[in-house]
Parts: sequence; C-alpha cells; structure tokens
Amino acid sequence: MALAGLWEVWRSSDGGRLESCTILVTDANELMKPIHDRMPVILPPVEWKPWLDPDYSDTGVLKLLLRPYSSAGMTAWPVRTLVNNPRKDTPSCIEAVESVGG
Repeated sequence: MALAGLWEVWRSSDGGRLESCTILVTDANELMKPIHDRMPVILPPVEWKPWLDPDYSDTGVLKLLLRPYSSAGMTAWPVRTLVNNPRKDTPSCIEAVESVGG
C-alpha cells in the first residue's frame, strides 16, 4: 500500500532547514464513510511511478490520482480504542474486537 504525500525542504535566510511532509486525503469511499468523512489517498502500484517521479509534470493526470480508493480492495473491522493513543504501538491496535468500545 502506498499513500499519496508531499515532501518539501524549506530553507531560511540564515541557512536553517525545515523538512516537512504531509499525507493527502480525499473523500471517504463507501467502506470508510461510517468511520470518517475523509481517508488517505491510497495509490495502487500502477500509479506509483507517475506520483513518485519528480520530473513528471502532467498535473492533470496527477490530480486524477487524488480520489477515493475502491472499497472492493479494502476490509474494515472494529478495533480497540487504544488505537487513538499515539503512545500505544502494539499489534493489539489492529486486532479485531467484538465491539468498538473494547
């Protein structure tokens, strides 16, 4: 899986550098709508090359890539609310549970 993102280096007049990045989002697909109104832009492998090529300049084609990923290629299941805590980084964050409150 690859998410569409942007990366940039800003340089200040005194020579400082600030590297930044962002993950692009789009409208939620049918599977994600009950969870949230947005989702990351997920790029299928066939779209990786134009997205990652710094010399590719057809912005019309690149804009077409910024769409919801097909629900048919995804699966969703309830997980524990501990996934909302960035200090928790364990496999239990993605284990299925009977109810979302677990």
